Amino acid sequence: MSRIVHVDGAFLPEEAARVSVFDRGFLFADAVYEVTSVLGGRLVDFAGHARRLARSLAELAMTNPHPEAGWLTLHREMVARNGLADGLVYLQVTRGNPGDRNFAYPPAEVAPTVVMFTQAIPELAFPPAAASGWKVIAIPDRRWGRRDIKTVQLLYSSMGKMMARAAGADDAWLVEDGMVTEGTSNNAWIVTGGRIVTRPTGEAILHGITRAAVLRLAREAQLAVEERPFTLAEARAADEAFATSASAFVMPVVAIDGVAVGRGTPGPLTRRLRELYLEEMRKAAI
Repeated sequence: MSRIVHVDGAFLPEEAARVSVFDRGFLFADAVYEVTSVLGGRLVDFAGHARRLARSLAELAMTNPHPEAGWLTLHREMVARNGLADGLVYLQVTRGNPGDRNFAYPPAEVAPTVVMFTQAIPELAFPPAAASGWKVIAIPDRRWGRRDIKTVQLLYSSMGKMMARAAGADDAWLVEDGMVTEGTSNNAWIVTGGRIVTRPTGEAILHGITRAAVLRLAREAQLAVEERPFTLAEARAADEAFATSASAFVMPVVAIDGVAVGRGTPGPLTRRLRELYLEEMRKAAI
């Protein structure tokens, strides 16, 4: 049985889905997206994703096709139609199809294109990597400057993941001016001297929804937290390291460029934060 996807108001089998060759998402990567995790058939931190979607659209002067309540209805419909227990709901909004290719934005009356689909991931909450940890490599950050906008311009991130695979690693951490910005599709963290450290938000990194939740949970647990840039050398010398994202949750990082982080195994603070996050998100999911 094929998946049911959503394209511009219609629910249809994935093989019947079509988007115009003139769509600006296809021609210019003129589009934004969100990925919301699903645990036990319920949406994790949906409100945060809806707010970030609205922000990304506003930063690009794009129309938001639905209010938050409308997006929630669509997400729940996608989960129900696909019988999704654990996995992801992917949402993409493009500037639409102006009927021809032109670098200039089309008139405001051109409707945005909306695409949604699901991905079932039965092991989402307990993937093998959560027990063993990721190995990462460091690569130069060569992306565009507005990384705070969640656009579909992901080619360099894909290249980074392939560089990591070629090096026998799981992911890459991006480095700019000697400082770690983030992972290819996740926010980067270290634990040093009992303090949890992650780069502050700004235009250099994505404002991660999981990042925000982990910061809140760490502070509620009275753990010491610092939002500041950190160097690659500091990361390599850290007691622990981890990454956060909507699909990886809290993922231990056990080696950077072949050098073990701490003891080379998932650290106690990382494990605790993952447990806190999963417990809280399961309770709060809608």
